[in-house]
Amino acid sequence: MSGSISGITGGTYGLMQQLIAEASGTSAKLDQLTTQSTTGYVAGTYAGLDNATPGSAAGALSIAPQIAGINSTVTNLNAVAGQMQVQQSTITAISQIASSVLSQFQTVNAATPQGALTSASMARQALSQIGNLLNTQDGAAYVFSGQNSGVPPISNPNSMTSTLFYTSIQTAVQNLTSNPNAAAAAISAGKLNTPFNSALGTLQPPQVLGAGASLITTGLVANANTLIPASIGSTTTGSYMNDIMTSLAAIGSVTTAQTGSANFAGFAASMVKTLSGAINTMASDAGALGNNQALISTQATTLQQTATALTTQLAGYDQVNMTSTLANLSSTQTQLQASYQLIAAMKTMSLTQYI
Repeated sequence: MSGSISGITGGTYGLMQQLIAEASGTSAKLDQLTTQSTTGYVAGTYAGLDNATPGSAAGALSIAPQIAGINSTVTNLNAVAGQMQVQQSTITAISQIASSVLSQFQTVNAATPQGALTSASMARQALSQIGNLLNTQDGAAYVFSGQNSGVPPISNPNSMTSTLFYTSIQTAVQNLTSNPNAAAAAISAGKLNTPFNSALGTLQPPQVLGAGASLITTGLVANANTLIPASIGSTTTGSYMNDIMTSLAAIGSVTTAQTGSANFAGFAASMVKTLSGAINTMASDAGALGNNQALISTQATTLQQTATALTTQLAGYDQVNMTSTLANLSSTQTQLQASYQLIAAMKTMSLTQYI
């Protein structure tokens, strides 16, 4: 009898150990499913991911950096898009101001000498307005200062008539009556003594890294043509913005008496040509910037779509199917409860229940 009892007892002990081991495994599975249902991810580490599904870690490791890189590029593209729009709005305002002076000055001649006073006053005011517009900032960055965005393009926009730039042009215009080449002298003075902050130096336009690691110019600089060639000819300083400000300084220096000079018609025609040409050239540069804006918008949209597709692909590696996970969680909870009940029941069984 004692041998029989010993066998039964040993068998019961072995069964109990098996039940406990199975319950422990079920408990570990329940913990894993609970974590998955909370986070939505298969595992918190790549090792855990590969243990769950061999090979999935390699897939996730290859995709995750691609998504991060794309998202970084899209963020940068979206950031510069706002600054580009600020520039476009500013260019529009500058064009409107310069065009107003141009329209007024075109009516001035010997028969309308008082118009010279109106044009000159408008031109001087326009110089200050445009100087302030060129100092437009987007956040802390001066948008027309290129990569040297911490420096304002115009040092003292409200004191333009006191600068060497203005006074040198004024001197050239003062000789209009005796000098038939006063317009050329004014252009030369504007080119030599530019209105721009000397701290700017030779500006490099801002750029952003787009799709395929290609650089895209994202802004125009104040002191040079940016996306189009430099202006050429005897009626230009080489830069449309300098041409606009030089023309305005020259018009701002005209007096009523000079309108009766034999040299005034030629001077006026030259200034009109310089100013109108500069306005048109500025529009071309802004148009080229607009093309880059469209390119950036297209790239940002395409890259975002790619990132979304890759994110979906990555989810197949590292994210759980929540519906099946919750179903497994529920069934595992039921299984674990049943195991605990069975273990508890076996502990209370008496020897007589086996006889």
